[in-house]
Amino acid sequence: MQNLGLSPDSIAFVSVISACSHAGLLEEGRYYFKLMTEEYRIIPRIEHYACMVDLLGRSGQVDEAYSFIKQMPVEPNERVWGALLSACRVYSNMNIGLLAADHLFQLAPEQSGYYVLLSNIYAKAGRWKDVTTIRSMMKGRGLKKIPGISNVELNDRIHTFLAGDQSHPHSEKIYEELDVLVGKMKELGYVPETDSALHDVEEEDKECHLAVHSEKLAIVFAILNTEPGTPIRITKNLRVCGDCHIAAKLISKIVQREIIIRDTNRFHHFKNGICSCGDYW
Repeated sequence: MQNLGLSPDSIAFVSVISACSHAGLLEEGRYYFKLMTEEYRIIPRIEHYACMVDLLGRSGQVDEAYSFIKQMPVEPNERVWGALLSACRVYSNMNIGLLAADHLFQLAPEQSGYYVLLSNIYAKAGRWKDVTTIRSMMKGRGLKKIPGISNVELNDRIHTFLAGDQSHPHSEKIYEELDVLVGKMKELGYVPETDSALHDVEEEDKECHLAVHSEKLAIVFAILNTEPGTPIRITKNLRVCGDCHIAAKLISKIVQREIIIRDTNRFHHFKNGICSCGDYW
């Protein structure tokens, strides 16, 4: 736009700063925010502030992100605090996470996802009593965790999978193949991420719980029912979890397939053991 002599507007800067956030381009994002405010004299809107908090948080600058929020001339909304809470989960920042969650419980008391995020922060810290408290709060308010659902299209038909799903006609074959794949993944160094999995079950059970997440079942179903080399496309209604992200990378390498997963955050293109997001989502 600059080369063509066009002046970027506020919407263009939302797109650019958001792209910097998803690509991990911290300094570039800071530069464009400064360019917007100082050179183009555009007054930041709440969307720009949310993008900046997301940019800082994703880059691990959680304290700076919180300071940025405190200095905002407009009242932070749910998206701003939500971006901060997500960063606190990734970087295990308990103190700021609690502050962000407190604001979110006031702004969006019916959003179960924020309770789950805080619960995950407690789980990673080993504070299981607090995890139980959050679960009790959710139960008391009639809130339920949204179940993870993965869809894959085959022959003009959508096949839907839930975690631990055994209702599909091909379930027996899917679980058999999944066991084989998990074995091959472990040979490549795969270790299930059980830090925030159900704390009240044994370690082996945690691994089993992670192994049957919906996207893993959908991927295996596609492998069994498409020709070798055919790209696999999955859509997911939630953010793909860290364990499934690792698994998808390894499976793409093992079966030599491109696996594309569209979750609520972005597209993930897995190929030869690498994801297009650079493990940054």
